[in-house]
Amino acid sequence: MLEFKGVSRLVEGRVHIHATDLALQKGTMNVLLGPTLAGKTSLMRLMAGLDKPTTGTIHWDGRDVTGMRVQDRKVAMVYQQFINYPAMSVYDNIASPMRLMGISGAEIDRAVKGTAEMLKLTPFLQRKPLELSGGQQQRCALARALVKGAGLVLLDEPLANLDYKLREELRAEIPKIFEESGAIFVYATTEPEEALLLGGHTATLWEGRVTQFGATPQVYRQPADATTARVFSDPPMNFVTAVKNGAQITLGDVKAPVMGAMAALPDGTYRAGFRANHLTLDRESASAVAFPSTIIVTEITGSESFLHLHHGADRWVGLVHGVQHLAPGAQVNVWLDPAHVYLFGQDGRLVAPAPYAMAA
Repeated sequence: MLEFKGVSRLVEGRVHIHATDLALQKGTMNVLLGPTLAGKTSLMRLMAGLDKPTTGTIHWDGRDVTGMRVQDRKVAMVYQQFINYPAMSVYDNIASPMRLMGISGAEIDRAVKGTAEMLKLTPFLQRKPLELSGGQQQRCALARALVKGAGLVLLDEPLANLDYKLREELRAEIPKIFEESGAIFVYATTEPEEALLLGGHTATLWEGRVTQFGATPQVYRQPADATTARVFSDPPMNFVTAVKNGAQITLGDVKAPVMGAMAALPDGTYRAGFRANHLTLDRESASAVAFPSTIIVTEITGSESFLHLHHGADRWVGLVHGVQHLAPGAQVNVWLDPAHVYLFGQDGRLVAPAPYAMAA
C-alpha cells in the first residue's frame, strides 16, 4: 500500500498540493482526474520521490519512504511525451532497465518477451521505435516501465498525444495490463470519460486539493461537493439556484416536483446541479420541465451538438443528440427531468444525490 499522511508541497511560498491523506492499495487502478494545473503531476512527483513533501510523510507497505531517493524506489513512470531510445531496437528498449539492474540475460529475455506479448509488441521486437506507429511507440515505453517489476507505475496523461482510435485501443488494454502486473497504477487525466472507461478508483483534484477519492462510479454518481461534480463532468456541471417548498422545488424560475432524497430536506435555498447530457430539446419523460432559453452558440460534433445557452442570468451547456442548426439568439425550450438534479448546500456539500444516480 502507498499511503500519504498529511502530505503537502509548497514551492516558493505557493501551495502546489494542500495537506493530503490518501491510501492506494496494491493491484489497483487509480485515476487522478482534474483540469490542467489541478496538481496531478505534482502529486505523482511526490509519489515517485522526485520531489519531497513540505509537510507529512509517505509510506510504502508501512515503511516511511519520505526521504528515499527515486533511484531506490521500485517506481516506473510513463509521460504524455513518451520516450524511447531511437538507436535501440524495441527489444533493447524494453530490456534496458533490467540490464542496468544487472539481471541475467535469460531472465531479461523471458521478461521482455512476456511483456511484449502482453502489449502485442512481439512482431516488432527487432524494429526501431521510429518504425512503429504512435500507439506502438507508447506501448514500447509502457513495456519498459512494466518490465522493471515496479510496485508503482505512474502514467501521466500517456494517451493525450495519440489519435482517437489509438487512445480507445490503449484505454481498453491498460486495465487488463494492470490486473496482470499486480502493481499500483496511477493514471492522470483531464477527461472524465477516460476515468469512467478505466474504472478502478478516482481521486478528483482541484487547485491542489483532493476533493474526493473512491470507486470511480461512486465518485461520478455521488460527488461529495459541487467542486467534485464540476471536475467529474465534461462539459462542467450546470448550476442554478433552487428553492424547496414542500413537494415543489423551483429551479431558477421554473417549478418542478420534488423527487428522491430531496423530499427529506428542510425547505430553503440550495444550489442545483445537472450534467449537460441531461438537457434535451424534446420532453423525454412525464416529470421533465421546460426552461425557456436563448442560444449563444451551437457546436456540432458529428452525431451530437453542444448548445451553449442562457437561461435568465445563468449560462448552461447542453449536449443533445443529432445535428442541431440553432442560430445565436434563437429562442428554445430545453427540458430537464428533476430525477437528474443534484442538490448542494450553501457550503457546496452534496445534500441530495440525483434520484437516477441512487437507482443506478
